[in-house]
Amino acid sequence: MHKKIFPILILSSFLFSSCKKDLPDVGGTAAQNMANEWWVQTKLDGVDLTGFLKIATSNTAADGNEIWVDDLKHIWPFKIKAQANFNTLTFSATNMESLYLITPIGPNPPPPYFPEVTITEGKVILNGGHSKVGNITDSIYMKIEFSDDPGTIYEITGHGRTKFIEDEY
Repeated sequence: MHKKIFPILILSSFLFSSCKKDLPDVGGTAAQNMANEWWVQTKLDGVDLTGFLKIATSNTAADGNEIWVDDLKHIWPFKIKAQANFNTLTFSATNMESLYLITPIGPNPPPPYFPEVTITEGKVILNGGHSKVGNITDSIYMKIEFSDDPGTIYEITGHGRTKFIEDEY
């Protein structure tokens, strides 16, 4: 009986050890400290206009010196590339055309258009925020202006999404 079990044990150990693969460490992206989903408020003159809504920042395919800033169609809507400094965790954009088309409604609406977006003072602060229930997370801040509402500067401010159920809005 031992003669039959011994070869099976050797074969099993060989099969299990041969399944282990040495995978390379692929690392992260240049934007990894700035990329997140965020719970933010949109404010005008310090007054909250929206409550907490989710937006996202992420790396671009170039993974160079820019990030996507996407309100996920929750605020204006807008999705643009912003210039980023990954050392200072800051970002900005000047008159960048949004990828989201706005289609006005109502009697005799103007034609659909892609609004232009300007972001100033954009920054991510590592461990600079607190979630809904007080968990420490990153924070985000930016001033933003839309071409179809020129001269009005909104503030978008909030904290990183933790994905804990108790932190969801």
